[in-house]
Order: sequence, then C-alpha cells, then structure tokens
Amino acid sequence: MPKLTEQERQEIIRFLEADKPLPDKYRFLLFEDKREVELVWNGKTNEVCNIVLPFQTIEQVDEPRAEKPSEDNMQLSMFDTRGRQLKGWTNKLIWGDNKLVLSSLKNGPLRDEIEAQGGLKLIYIDPPFDVGADFSMNIDIGDETFTKDPNILEEIAYRDTWGKGADSFIAMIYERLILMRNLLAEDGSIYVHCDWRLNASLRLILSEIFGESFFQREIIWYFDNVSGYKSIALNWIRDHETIMWLTKSQSFIFNKVYGDYPEGYENKFSNVDENGRRYMKRAGRRQYLDESKGKALGDVWRIPFINNMADERVGYPTQKPEALLERIIKASSNEGDLVADFFCGSGTTAAVAEKLGRKWIATDLGKFAIHTTRKRMIGVQRQLKADGKDYRAFEILNLGKYERQHYIGVNPNLLEAEQQKQSVEKEKAFIDLILRAYAAEKTEGFVSFQGKKAGKLIAIGPVNLPVTRLFVERIILECRKHQITRVDVLGFEFEMGLFPNVLADAKNSGIDLSPKYIPADVFDKRAVEQGQVVFHDMAFIEVKPHITAETQEKSATVAVELTDFSVFYSQDSVSHAEQTLKNRSSRIVVEKGQIVKVSKDADGIVGREVLTKHWTDWIDYWSVDFDFESKHEIIRMQDPDTGEWEEQWTGNYVFENEWQSFRTKKDRSLELTSVAHECLPGRRKLAIKVVDIFGNDTMTIVEVTV
Repeated sequence: MPKLTEQERQEIIRFLEADKPLPDKYRFLLFEDKREVELVWNGKTNEVCNIVLPFQTIEQVDEPRAEKPSEDNMQLSMFDTRGRQLKGWTNKLIWGDNKLVLSSLKNGPLRDEIEAQGGLKLIYIDPPFDVGADFSMNIDIGDETFTKDPNILEEIAYRDTWGKGADSFIAMIYERLILMRNLLAEDGSIYVHCDWRLNASLRLILSEIFGESFFQREIIWYFDNVSGYKSIALNWIRDHETIMWLTKSQSFIFNKVYGDYPEGYENKFSNVDENGRRYMKRAGRRQYLDESKGKALGDVWRIPFINNMADERVGYPTQKPEALLERIIKASSNEGDLVADFFCGSGTTAAVAEKLGRKWIATDLGKFAIHTTRKRMIGVQRQLKADGKDYRAFEILNLGKYERQHYIGVNPNLLEAEQQKQSVEKEKAFIDLILRAYAAEKTEGFVSFQGKKAGKLIAIGPVNLPVTRLFVERIILECRKHQITRVDVLGFEFEMGLFPNVLADAKNSGIDLSPKYIPADVFDKRAVEQGQVVFHDMAFIEVKPHITAETQEKSATVAVELTDFSVFYSQDSVSHAEQTLKNRSSRIVVEKGQIVKVSKDADGIVGREVLTKHWTDWIDYWSVDFDFESKHEIIRMQDPDTGEWEEQWTGNYVFENEWQSFRTKKDRSLELTSVAHECLPGRRKLAIKVVDIFGNDTMTIVEVTV
C-alpha cells in the first residue's frame, strides 16, 4: 500500500461514509502498480444515459412509384403500387438530442429491429466542432442571401457543448461514443471526423473506449486549398482534415478500395503473352494488367471540397463531399447493411448510403438539418426512380417525451440542495421575464399556467426544450378540469409534427388554444422595458381543393392548390439596423413577417428594400397527404409489470407524404398546385404541410367530399 497523507486518508473516509465514488486520483494512489495512460478532464464520469423514450412518427416519406410489383422482381414486392413500403426496414431520420436518441436505440424496442438487420455495421460522425456555424444558416431570397441566427435552443446547445471549452465538448462526445460502441455490430466500424483543435484528445478518448488494439488507422483527407485569402496568411496553409477509423473487434468488414495507377505505372507490364495480354513478373508468377484492380489506396485520401456549383451542394456550411462518404461506406459495409450518422447535418451519409443500396439511420438536433436532409433524400429517391432503381421509404421520427429538466444556468459546483434552490430561483426569474415581455400578469393556483392576459391564461414552455405533445396534453387536461376555454402557449420551439393534431384535440374540448413563438428579444432588457418584444403567431396556411367526380372513363381525383401562407417572424429590426449600420454597408433583417435589406450610402442616407415580394417567398417546401387519417401513429411502451414492449395508439395520425414541391439550391421554382390524385368517392381529410425558409413546419387539415 503506498503512503498516504493524513489529509488524503480522511478524505477517502469521507467519500466512503457518504457512499460516493472516489476521485480518479485515488485510483492511481491506491493501485500504483496498475497505472495506465488515460485522458482525465474536469467532471469525467463513466455514467452513461440509459433513458428509453418512445419514438413517435412525424412523417412517412416515399416518392410515389408508377411501376407495379412483378413476380420477377422480389424487391418491388415490398412496396404497394403507390410506393408505400409494406414490410422490411424503413430508413429513419430522427430529430432530437442524440444522447437521448442513442440511449433509446440502445435500450428500447428499436434495438431488436436493428439486430434483425444484422446490426449496425458502420457509423460515421462529423461532430459539431463549430456549433455556431452549424446553427447559423444562409438563406437565399431572390438574388440576396441573409444569415438565419441560431434560435434559443440552438444557442443553449452551443453553450452546453462549448460552455467550459474543451472539457464540456469532450464530456459530450465521450458519453455518446460509449453508446455508439454498444450499438455497433461485432464486425462494425466507426469513422470519426476530427477537428485539428481536438485531434489529440479525441485520439485518446477513442482508444480508451474502443481499445488501442482496435484503432485501425488515422486517415488524412487532403484537399487542394485554393482560397486566395488563406494563401496570403502568415502560416502554413491548412489543407487536410483527419478521420479516425476504429472497429469493435479484429473481425471487421473491409472491402479494399482501388484507385488509378500513377502515371507511367502501366509501363511495368512490359511482357506480352501469346494472346497479346500484357503482364509483369512478380514473385515468380505473372500479374496481368487486365486483371489488376488498380492501386490499393492508403490512408491519405485526395478528395477535393465540393464545388460551389456542384449538384450535391445544398448550402449547408459544414457539408462534406459525397465522394468522401462513398469511399468510407463502400470500404466498411456491404449492400443491404445498416449504417448510421448521429450528427447528420445536411444528410450526406444518408444520401450516399441510399445510392449505394445501404439502409440508414440519421439523426440531428437541428430542425433545419432535418429539413435539409428530408429534401435531399426525396431528391435521391426521385433520381433513383428516374434511373429505374429501387429505393427505400424513410420516416421522420422524434422523441415523444423529453427529460423534463430546466437547465437555465444553475452553478454545477454548488451542493445538490443549493443547486435545487438556485434552479427554482432561475426558473421563477425566467417566467417573470417572459410574463413581463408579454405584458401579462402573474397568476397562482394552476399547474400548467403562469399568467393571464386579456381573459386568456398563459402557459410558458421550457427554456431548453421544445414544447412537446405531452406538455400541451397536460394543458388541455387542466383546462377541462377548471373549465378554461382560452389559452396562449408560449414557446421558443415547438415539437415537429405537433400541430394541428393537438389543436384539433383542444378545439374538440371547447378550448381556443393559440401557440406563439417567444422571440430571442426577451433577453434584451431594454426591449422588454420599452415594450418592443413581439411574440410571433404560428404561420397560417390557406388552400383550395380541386375535385373531379368519378365517371365511367375516369376515377375521381382531388388536387390541392396553395393559395396563401402568412408568417410573423422577426430577427433584428429595421430601426436597430439603421442606427448601427456604418456608411457604405447593408444588413438584411426580418421584421414582422417581412425580410428587408437596409443600406447606408457614403453620405449616411438610409435605404430600405423589401425582399419578400410575395407570400410564396417564405415557402421552402410543401407536401400533401391525400388521406390523412389512414395511418395511426403507434408507439411502443414497456409494460412496467411484465417488461414486455406493447404497441399503443397515441390517438394521432402519421402524415404520409404523397406529393411534394420544394426549392433547391439550383432550382428556386415552386409548384403551387399538386398533382390530381385518384381516390375513392366519400369524405376524407387532406393534410397540407408547409415548411418555411427558417425550417419551421406548419400543417392544416381540410375535409372534402369526393
């Protein structure tokens, strides 16, 4: 036993009496003969999230297919005549915190589905080393581009990831990598895209989690840096990034990749046999040129960045080239294998996996990332269909319940009781701030309501989470209990697919429920004091159905025309831009549903130009479900008594995306009338979903008689 100071002995006794784990330093002091190299950081813990939350289906996406199933094509038998998948794996695009997603995949019922596909063979991740760049999006309006600022949830994600610098990032990625390793198949691989600032730390983390013997290669991705600005920098020009490749075992999938021979290499095949075939002698045998696959590639890859005019570019700031993912996916998976990307960004991994005949799971915290990936995957489906190739349906999921924590700046160094006290105080201050900004008065005696204004009760969503379905359902229950009929629900973000189902539930209960966005301006004390904070209403959709009757020659059809879309967003203000702009400069702001370019000339004269000329300028994407209530939303919950997973209907329906029109980086046009969809006579509900240029979705339901 090594010698310990009296202070160290007393400290160990205090930890043992409190039944708390010893700090890592005592592991080395007490067992000095078993020291090992290890990365230690402030707050390191081996505790891993084990929460299981139900996955709820927001949307089923499958570009309709014209061809019908045939006996000689077994793959098509998995789809009906509209292209809807009938059986087998459905690809999954999941919106939410990937820690909760990974934990729910690892411990929940979807794990059995993953194992039924042979397990997760490949994971590629490109973690957010510059979260600000991931969450700040460039949006095109006509010939102009403006930057969408991160919303409050995204700013909190940035703070949680980088709030303490490298320590908090490492803590974030460490827990997620442990969960990913557990999900990998025994013959699976993980490729981790690294940033030059944290390469060394990530190398140690990966070796600790996977084992040094399973660290296969450090891959250097080399690209030509042609930036004129960087070429004059007084430093070596950075023209490579690093990708770490590890496996779960020494028995792993690897398909060797070959490239072109270097110039002049073919001259080595100088011999010619009796059939005119060129060969060279190597190790006493003939190696023929026409049998050679090319030069086996090493761990330095020369793959250029995406050209600004490339078809694959979707305008996402951290987008990686498809050629990079194609090489990884081809090397470390086979056709039909399941691959995943838990920081999917613009969806490159999913797009390449689909093109190469792999199944996929893709997740992201950013709503705009999920929307970008949705559009990209529909584009891939359309191209595969045009090429006569098979493709797979995908569904958009989210977590139906969130861990209800109000982390709003509590000091983690305080004792637990003090943390709880501070948490209550911070939450109270947050609620007071929102009520003051909304010009509402505080109210007591309710669980769900914090204030009232003009005869309406006010419910305020959490600062760090979206307003969820569960949150709104609790509001409706309390309204029924107290016979409340008018409610405003204020939130920084609303769960994707939340509306209009819950609005319909509220309306059926006689409740006028109005959801409103809380603007970031609430944290500007001057704006609050001057009454300048504007709470945005949810967007509003107007449509016109076009119905034709059934005749002997033709079936009945229904088409949908989009006739209006109203939004009420603000980001900055015209007056603030005018006050802060320098001469000979301009800024684009969003104010009360208009995008305005504010300019100052050399003499300080201010000019304004409204860029949103028409309501359609706000629309990035819209889609139609021609028979909305045809597919029940089913979740799987665990029976607390038996431990068995049971299917339950949530009472809501899945939006089945049967037609869509959207803008791309190259094609900014938008169709405003859907195709005429054949349908059986009778009453039905049409669901129309619109996604605006900020990535927010709005849905309306129209009942028609065909």
